[in-house]
Amino acid sequence: MTPPTSTPSSAGAPPHDATSEALRHSPLEPCHQELGAKLVGFGGWLMPLAYPTGTLAEHRACRTGAVAFDVSHLGTVRVAGPDAFGVLQNELSNDLRKISPGRAQYTHLLDPDDASVADDIIVWWIADDVFDVMPNASNTARVRDAVGGTDTTAARAVIAVQGPEARKRLEPVAPDAAGVGRFAVGAFTWRDAPCTVAGTGYTGEDGVECAVPAEVAPSFWQALLDEGVVPAGLGARDTLRLEAGLPLHGQDLGPGITPLQAGLGWVVGWDKGGFRGRAPLERERQAGPARRLHGLVAEGRQPPRHDDAVMSDGRRVGTVTSGNFSPVLEHGIALALVDTAAGLTDGDALVLDVRGRPLAAKLTALPFVRAGQRAVPSGGGH
Repeated sequence: MTPPTSTPSSAGAPPHDATSEALRHSPLEPCHQELGAKLVGFGGWLMPLAYPTGTLAEHRACRTGAVAFDVSHLGTVRVAGPDAFGVLQNELSNDLRKISPGRAQYTHLLDPDDASVADDIIVWWIADDVFDVMPNASNTARVRDAVGGTDTTAARAVIAVQGPEARKRLEPVAPDAAGVGRFAVGAFTWRDAPCTVAGTGYTGEDGVECAVPAEVAPSFWQALLDEGVVPAGLGARDTLRLEAGLPLHGQDLGPGITPLQAGLGWVVGWDKGGFRGRAPLERERQAGPARRLHGLVAEGRQPPRHDDAVMSDGRRVGTVTSGNFSPVLEHGIALALVDTAAGLTDGDALVLDVRGRPLAAKLTALPFVRAGQRAVPSGGGH
């Protein structure tokens, strides 16, 4: 990921069907059921994958208008008190001195042994000594073990309002939320309940994420839909983040993948002193990472998939970590970890091994799609 126009706050592996009673439930689940959403297990929660209009329509609605995602499965850990700043500085990779109260920051929790990304996180700096740490759903307990604090996930819903018309549609519902700046953190009220908003997201488009108390979240959701905001599921959220070149923890980040390999060295506060995982990351910085995350554009509509081999001149040089069909570009795209020793640069031709069938591709700069890009560019697509 390049310094994000939106920020990762996604959970674990791709959605999969599951109906276990052990799954947690969003405060908005009855709303999704009423809308006819397909609900699937995701990060330990039962969440909407898509609504009857389908993922492609929801994706395009985010690129052209405004959509609402229920992302209540994301964790929230409240870390507060005079020691909160120091704890987060010691445990997380980025440097909170770069920001101040009322701002948000993307950061990593690193494995202390190999500096791989145990989780990627957004920190909302609420007040002088109050922070909301936002981990991926399946990693909330791990992050709380590292930073302490109180897990407040069950007390709220988180609704991401995203798209070029997001603020326009949100303004009649919650003007204070609509006015919060990019990576700013603010407060607003809904039905007399205190809420928090941040200018963050995971789509590559403008927008905000609103944390709303669980008891009033359904009415807030409905008010957004009444203003023409389109409900969108996690399927569209995944294709949107991939077009924006934003990594997914559990695929593009995770065990064995460090911030340097993912091209996220800017998330590391080298000047702040010690932090979890610094020593092995420092060794990798000095030696240079053996592989790097790159973008790939494929010929035709066939999507590359996770674990497909990346081949150059008949030799395997990498592995696809995420792949899908791009609704905007109308061809396959992927993120892949590619060996630095291969010496490849943007535009170089490659072949992907897609379940035994060759698929021509090229290395490309990220993002695949920029905010405001609505359709296949002239000469684009295959």
